[in-house]
Amino acid sequence: MGEFVRVEKAEGVATIRLDRPKMNALNRQAQEEIAECARRVDTDPEVYAVVLYGGERVFAAGADVKEMADMPYAEMAAHSATLQDCFTAVARIGKPVIAAVTGYALGAGCELALCADIRIAGESARLGQPEILLGIIPGAGGTQRLSRLVGPAKAKALIFTGRHVSADEALRIGLVDAVVPDADVHTEALAYASRFVGGPALALRAAKQAVDRGLEVDLDSGLEIERLQFSALFATEDARNGMRAFAEKAQAKFIGR
Repeated sequence: MGEFVRVEKAEGVATIRLDRPKMNALNRQAQEEIAECARRVDTDPEVYAVVLYGGERVFAAGADVKEMADMPYAEMAAHSATLQDCFTAVARIGKPVIAAVTGYALGAGCELALCADIRIAGESARLGQPEILLGIIPGAGGTQRLSRLVGPAKAKALIFTGRHVSADEALRIGLVDAVVPDADVHTEALAYASRFVGGPALALRAAKQAVDRGLEVDLDSGLEIERLQFSALFATEDARNGMRAFAEKAQAKFIGR
């Protein structure tokens, strides 16, 4: 349990909860705590899915600019690698990850949401990469994950201007996957995550790795990644149970082996 980030578990779903008043500014300590929580839920066999949540008021308004402002180049060159590693730990969670976005998700906050598989936003949510207005660019994966999600042209338009987009516009361009009333964001994210509880955890991990790693390579290499993941699942008890249940018109029971 960190000072600014904690894990809350209930009925097979873990919530990684950001709690650094007032705006969940992600300083170095919060970044490291996010990574530690990500690694913990990734290896917890009792967790089937994960929700990223900043509370009812705000998801995360960005990195702690005051902390960064006086960093010399040499220090930032070293810290930027740690920053990316912390966010990559979230992206590499081998389970479905849902970002429950309320209020602002800007800069590093938006980059954290981009590490999720699904993003559910409240009606008044605002997302964006405003780093250009500080004379810098996104450094926690924004230039790479945003362009892969919404396409390079839309990503450049957001990054070049630094403007915020509404939840409705974010939905139109594919930055978020659903928009719900503000009061329902966390509940909807938990409901989405709960559908994976008791499911085929090994197959879900393999599917996520195949998609994510496949996006990093050419098509032929991606197909080979898929083939290896697909065939490896035939060594699992879950695959045997699932196919046997299908043949017998029964409900499959998955055990994570």
